[in-house]
Amino acid sequence: MSLDIDAINRDLGHDPEALVRWALSLEGKVICTTNFRPFEAVILHMITQVNPDTPVVWMDSGYNTEATYRFADEVSRRLNLNLTIYHPRRSRAHREAVEGAFPAIDDPRHAAFTEEVKLEPFQRALRETAPRVWLTALRAEDTAERAQMQPVSINQDGLIKVAPVLHWTAKDMYQYLQKHDLPNNFDYFDPTKVEDKRECGLHLQH
Repeated sequence: MSLDIDAINRDLGHDPEALVRWALSLEGKVICTTNFRPFEAVILHMITQVNPDTPVVWMDSGYNTEATYRFADEVSRRLNLNLTIYHPRRSRAHREAVEGAFPAIDDPRHAAFTEEVKLEPFQRALRETAPRVWLTALRAEDTAERAQMQPVSINQDGLIKVAPVLHWTAKDMYQYLQKHDLPNNFDYFDPTKVEDKRECGLHLQH
């Protein structure tokens, strides 16, 4: 089945809930990735309203804040998420015992750190879940690279990537949370990005 990506982006690109319904109607397996960062409850609520059993994948680096882990537990419980967690092959304790604290972004070792705690677990998740469709909560406001993306795209491997809230602002996200009485979490830190407007590489590769 061929998809008219341009038409889908034109017709549904600014309607997140319609785009979620469309993505979940496609043939083949659909997954949604999450990192339980601020506003993540929005897309997780949207997908579970359409299909409560949608597989949700979390690449837990082991370096999240305590608040993020509590938030993950609360959202998972509230929405009864079908959640699978992927961890790095070494635990944080093992890694730090051997190599010390995580390297700064200007440290030559930072690329290998990012590969170990985020990119390799994500590649493993893709291999094991083998999705046709990947839902993500990317937003154009996040980084300059994401501002250039389309809500729906297909990568070189044929994976259909769908970012329903790409064009939503923080205000839009906040209003959705308020409307549906959903929790939020602002105590979030990603050691592979460090800076809010910096890419970790995951979405540049896919």
